[in-house]
Amino acid sequence: MSRASTLLAFAIGLASLGGCVVYEPVPMSQPSPQQRYDQSWAAAAAAMTDQGVTITSQDRGAGAIRGQRSGVNVTAQVQTQADGNVQVSFETAGTPGAEPELAKRLRESYLRRMGR
Repeated sequence: MSRASTLLAFAIGLASLGGCVVYEPVPMSQPSPQQRYDQSWAAAAAAMTDQGVTITSQDRGAGAIRGQRSGVNVTAQVQTQADGNVQVSFETAGTPGAEPELAKRLRESYLRRMGR
């Protein structure tokens, strides 16, 4: 291979590298504990509404959302854990046999609303 063709191949190789771009990853900020709590609170309340529960009271300070459906009392508890994660639980009480799968449906609605 002659010197001219070697230089030409080298120049073409260098020119092709100019078209390669590497982008720096964009740092993703983590939501604050308050943002996680707010998102979980909204998803829990919406899950209750999704399942036809009439919300009767909301106490953010205590982390409790209360409601009722077909004689069944429903309570959603939203609590921030020591590690900053938020735990949500649904409890039902009332007429035995009425709405036997309501707590399960509430949890599924909540998870769907949280994108899980």
